[in-house]
Amino acid sequence: MRFAINLPPFAPPATLVALAVDAEQAGWDGVFFWDHMTWEPELRLDVHDPWVLLGAAATSTERVLLGTMVTPLARRRPWKVAKELTTLDHLSGGRAVLGVGLGAPADAEFEAFGERGEARHRAAVLDEGLTVLDGLLRGPVDHDGKHFTVRTEMLPRPVQQPRPPIWVAGESPHRRPLERAVGWDGFVPLSGTETLTPDSLAAYLDGIERPPAWDVVALHADGIPADEYASAGATWLVEGIGPDGDWIDTLRAVIRRGPRT
Repeated sequence: MRFAINLPPFAPPATLVALAVDAEQAGWDGVFFWDHMTWEPELRLDVHDPWVLLGAAATSTERVLLGTMVTPLARRRPWKVAKELTTLDHLSGGRAVLGVGLGAPADAEFEAFGERGEARHRAAVLDEGLTVLDGLLRGPVDHDGKHFTVRTEMLPRPVQQPRPPIWVAGESPHRRPLERAVGWDGFVPLSGTETLTPDSLAAYLDGIERPPAWDVVALHADGIPADEYASAGATWLVEGIGPDGDWIDTLRAVIRRGPRT
């Protein structure tokens, strides 16, 4: 089992990078950032770019894995994400990981910018975007699809070969995201506003033939030992909090406490 912190990018950038450094020093194995353009606009939060934050964290840490949890790939050009991910992989010495999903909320993340917000459309763009992204990270691409046309080669290749890990998020009980994730390197199981228990995680994963070395990156519910999640199939446990009240000091205390085993 490995342990990670998921940071909302709603604090000053220097504060967020310092939290990533604290996480490495406290024994966490990964640091991830939410990826949003805005988030619950009525709250009027300052939202910083996760990729810039990850680059700064890469130069200030030596060991932790670094990535997004998760990037709504349907609102991104996959070649731009490929370039950002490759640069992060080089900057960190091969510690980059990419989490992807449909993205939420659809109105604030897509429709507010003139993008289509329907889940089925976003899923189709996500699937094709992953194909293009994977190809660009591996070598020359000649792709002519419904949403993207790409004929090029991008250099350099990532440090990690054939590419950094890609984890796909999905929300219980929907099976399509889980089936999508089986084709990649891991799965981030979610459950609306609640955290999955080991029993509910095991039920969600039931019936899926897991590929070798496939990660299951679960949120860690309070009061439940890590070994129960391991028995349910998790390989990572992630902690983090939402931006409520004095959340920065609370999150800093969680980080400095270290992983809960």
